Amino acid sequence: MHPSVEQLIERYDLAPLEVEGTLFTNTYRPEADDGSPVGTAIIGMYSHEPLSRSLFHRLPADEIWHFYGGDPIRLVLLSPDGSSDEVWLGLDFARGQHVQYVIPAGTWQAGELSPDGIYGLFGCTMAPGFTEAGFEGGAKSVLLASHPNRSDDIDRLGIPDGEAHTMSAGSAS
Repeated sequence: MHPSVEQLIERYDLAPLEVEGTLFTNTYRPEADDGSPVGTAIIGMYSHEPLSRSLFHRLPADEIWHFYGGDPIRLVLLSPDGSSDEVWLGLDFARGQHVQYVIPAGTWQAGELSPDGIYGLFGCTMAPGFTEAGFEGGAKSVLLASHPNRSDDIDRLGIPDGEAHTMSAGSAS
């Protein structure tokens, strides 16, 4: 494991997010009177060792991504209308990279570190906040049926059929 990756895991107490696979920690999670989060913020990191990436999933609210440092991060977005997109987070603005990007509610999303990168450090914020009940993992067969043009990405970043595609309560809080 690269020393920078090890230091970031230790500094932020990063741990794998159930089902999805991202190394993350919660940094902000205020609750409404009913106990639901009014907003959430996390710090996340992608690396090749240990493997950290985000398998396809969708959420019921917009998610704002913030790039903090390291190497570029690739997001693959599958829209409900059948279209798809690829967005790069990073600091190389001449290459079209973003430091912040909003993923619309209901969009299937997956993320990974650039192939030659060591780590990518980022944050995600949501309002209303993230809940495990709102998370839906993307099974490969479902995604291939709606987005066959992204078969390579879906094969690598889709959740295998038969594996868990929901999170257990409390796993991300």
